[in-house]
Amino acid sequence: MKTKNSKTESDQNPMKQIRVEKVTLNMGAGEPGPKLNAAKKTLEIITGKKITITKSKKRSTFGVTKGREIGAMVTLRGKDACDILKRLLESLENKINPNNFDVNGNFSFGIQEYINIPGAKYDPEVGILGLDVAITLERPGFRIKRRKNPDKIGKSHMIAKEDAMKFIKKEFGTKIEEDE
Repeated sequence: MKTKNSKTESDQNPMKQIRVEKVTLNMGAGEPGPKLNAAKKTLEIITGKKITITKSKKRSTFGVTKGREIGAMVTLRGKDACDILKRLLESLENKINPNNFDVNGNFSFGIQEYINIPGAKYDPEVGILGLDVAITLERPGFRIKRRKNPDKIGKSHMIAKEDAMKFIKKEFGTKIEEDE
């Protein structure tokens, strides 16, 4: 006869364990030049990694020509992603709004000033800039959606918004709070 354990299903089944797949930091400059250079330098200060320049994909109603450099971004994975995420959450005083989570369990937030991030020092050449942070969560087996012949992930294996909030609370000690 089996006895019930106090552990949840995700604690018992290793395929249900949630992990951070990647953390993407993005700064939009809108145009090439000093603003874009400042964004690149800021991301390098924060992460210490190689920065990717983002370009406009098509002509929009804002009059930005195709292929024009408009921002900078960096994607971190593995241990680097978890380390930077801890620092970024500290800059928000370990509080996050439930509206920042999407239905697939991913979440994002903005940081108004990069100097709020622990370990980032003010650079007078850069000034004060903010950035956007997007966090993608996954479970083992999510690789099937990225392979050559992609397949769908079953509904029971998807990450729900509530699962993501529990994961962030448990792993990073973050409080989920409504707007005051």
